[in-house]
Amino acid sequence: MSLPQPVPPSWKDLGKSSNDLLTKDYPFFGTALEVKSKTPSGVTFKVAGLRDSKSQAINGDIEAKYSDPKNGLVFTETWTTSNILKSQLELENYLAKGLKLDFSTSLVPDSGSKSALVNLVYKQSGVHTRGALDVFKGPTFTTDTVFGRDGFLFGAEAAYNVTEGKISRYAAAVGYNAPEYAVTIHGLNNLNTFSASYYHRVSSDVEAGAKAVYDAKSTTSGVALEVGTKAYLDSAAFVKAKINNAGVLALGYTQTLRPGVKASFGLALDTQRLNDVVPAGPAHKVGASFTFEV
Repeated sequence: MSLPQPVPPSWKDLGKSSNDLLTKDYPFFGTALEVKSKTPSGVTFKVAGLRDSKSQAINGDIEAKYSDPKNGLVFTETWTTSNILKSQLELENYLAKGLKLDFSTSLVPDSGSKSALVNLVYKQSGVHTRGALDVFKGPTFTTDTVFGRDGFLFGAEAAYNVTEGKISRYAAAVGYNAPEYAVTIHGLNNLNTFSASYYHRVSSDVEAGAKAVYDAKSTTSGVALEVGTKAYLDSAAFVKAKINNAGVLALGYTQTLRPGVKASFGLALDTQRLNDVVPAGPAHKVGASFTFEV
């Protein structure tokens, strides 16, 4: 008799451990600030802003989220500095166990531009499937499914343009997840772009990972490779480092100053241009991120 299978990750979360290790906690593109607060009635407010170090532009948004865990209801409203109004309504495990409905819209009052996306997610033991209908773009219907069995993962994605009556995009992936490591191989962009990633929890304090990408239609030959690691200094601080085959070295340091207050600092160095007297363009980058939760 086989044991019950856990719910596998969704299509977008295949290879998530490696992606998070190589992309998160490197705030070298500017200075970011995020403030969160939660009321006793279940309403969460968030204000976020980012000053881009290249364009010097400051972009931000204010978000209000209401959650009703008892009925599986979440409603989110966002207003950005670009004057974009976003709304999202989520309803999970209300109509059926494992079923989630998600309706997202956006509106730009200045231009009248709008979008609407209807999502349907169903997950049970050994299967995680999603469907999304982009109402105004196409309309396009996108679906993906991931099957899991004894740690092995098999997934596929396809997008169908209703107006043109044809499949506009397809992809596939295989992987294996274990408690200490994970390996994932993707075939994306109609199987023209291939990526392989791995994640390894070396110990309770050290993590390592890498990702290789090959684009069959790229004008530059070769494989893009990136490797990284994360080390916990103590329960409140960790450092991260990564380097790619272009010679860009990135460093990150994150410190929890007190409960609800976190500071992160990032630095990116182009190691092939360290000796340039006057680098052509921004060869090196530095930034910081501050988060407050009250």
